[in-house]
Amino acid sequence: MSLGDLTARVTRKSRSNFYYAFLTLPRPRREALYAVYAFCRTVDDVADLAAERRATPAAQREDLQRWRADVARCYEPGGIPEHPIARRLQAAVRRFPIPRSALGAIIDGVAMDLDRVVYDSAEDLYPYCHRVASAVGLCCIEIFGYTDPRAREYAVHLGVALQLTNIIRDVGADARAGRVYIPQEDLKKFGVTADDLRAGRHTDQFVRLMTHQAERARRFYRLAAEHFPAADARSLVAAEIMGRIYRALLEEIEARRFRVFDARITVPTAKKVAIALRCWARTALRPPARRAG
Repeated sequence: MSLGDLTARVTRKSRSNFYYAFLTLPRPRREALYAVYAFCRTVDDVADLAAERRATPAAQREDLQRWRADVARCYEPGGIPEHPIARRLQAAVRRFPIPRSALGAIIDGVAMDLDRVVYDSAEDLYPYCHRVASAVGLCCIEIFGYTDPRAREYAVHLGVALQLTNIIRDVGADARAGRVYIPQEDLKKFGVTADDLRAGRHTDQFVRLMTHQAERARRFYRLAAEHFPAADARSLVAAEIMGRIYRALLEEIEARRFRVFDARITVPTAKKVAIALRCWARTALRPPARRAG
């Protein structure tokens, strides 16, 4: 299996919403995005699959340190990364101006998940969202290409919106894994405890709590829309597909009154494809934006 096939398979196997956005891109950009996504997925698994792999916290931190070293090798002249996915990431880094700081931030975000996860307020939570989601967006827009610097603010706000949506969808599974991303002040305000989340208690208080979280996510979707650079609409079509699929996911969760404990809620594949086609059709006739510099 080639390295390109490997990174594409990681993206496809994860059933990621991102996969359908990437399909609209020319092959060089698509392969670079597969590499970035495979990097994110594999690094994230250091925390998520710890119990399955019987990894100790010390071993997890060693894994993350190896990834930090591989990221450094991606940028070093003559550097040879050890991990196969990191070697594919290196090819992407050499072709597109993917910021090293963003890749480092992604690893930092995963490291935050190795400890007991509790956030007192939404303001405390946002730095985590930036590291695990907005930083991914900042990598992606360099591959997509853009001319308007507002694209960076767009990527940051959209990343937070996507992560808040993930937190709502996975609130029960995360709590059982010892990670409570819902701010403590919100839990207290709506009369819900971490034990309620772990036990999957779907109460009226829980619905009100999740409605509040959904409103926060929608605020960031609106901020992303306000910063969307219209001149770069064609090159950022994949980002718009991602955003619209995640908004559809949030709407699906709301339509089910936040019954996220019963089963993992997803957007049907046919709907994802339809969203991708609609976004592509709206921008297909736009002239491509020239890259700044």
